Amino acid sequence: MSHPVRFVFVGDSITDCERDRTDPTSLGAGYVRMLADALAERPGGAEVRNLGVSGDRAVDLEARWEREVVPANADVLTLYVGVNDMWRRFDSDDPTSAEDFEATLRRLLDSLPAPRSRLLFIEPFFLPVTVDQEAWLEDLDPKRAAVERVAADYDATLVRLHEPFTAAAAERGVAAVAPDGVHPSAEGHRMVADAWLAEFAASSVR
Repeated sequence: MSHPVRFVFVGDSITDCERDRTDPTSLGAGYVRMLADALAERPGGAEVRNLGVSGDRAVDLEARWEREVVPANADVLTLYVGVNDMWRRFDSDDPTSAEDFEATLRRLLDSLPAPRSRLLFIEPFFLPVTVDQEAWLEDLDPKRAAVERVAADYDATLVRLHEPFTAAAAERGVAAVAPDGVHPSAEGHRMVADAWLAEFAASSVR
């Protein structure tokens, strides 16, 4: 008998969302939990794993990739990383170039065993909350472009967030969707989950 489809989500604090890392079944309180509830309705069920770790950049994912991500044997693997690769430049003077970021993403995917998992990339977003932070987008934008290129080259589904979150913040205020510009509110996590579900469904019928 075939196993339920295994959905694995890996990324930073937005994915982690206070999961209990001592409990492999813990899903946190954010979009992964919302998606697990939705995916449970699939015929045959679904196994959902949350492998997000707060603070992770692409190189941090790489450091634990072979130990944690590859053995999870995902049928559907979702990567959501990039905002910390921007943020560390400004809070720790530890920049990551867009070229290095992209090269790391490619190494991660190249290391997946064949046949490769079905892949989804969630686009990182950032909503400046101060005037000074508006310039930070100059660092994130090339990384968003890198995510789009890698997704295209590896036949991955791209879940776009930056424009929807920017539009929602303009309409309802940053605090409604991501109070610090990075971490979604409950409404923001619902936006992430809904965007993922829409793209997953659309790519399933192509």
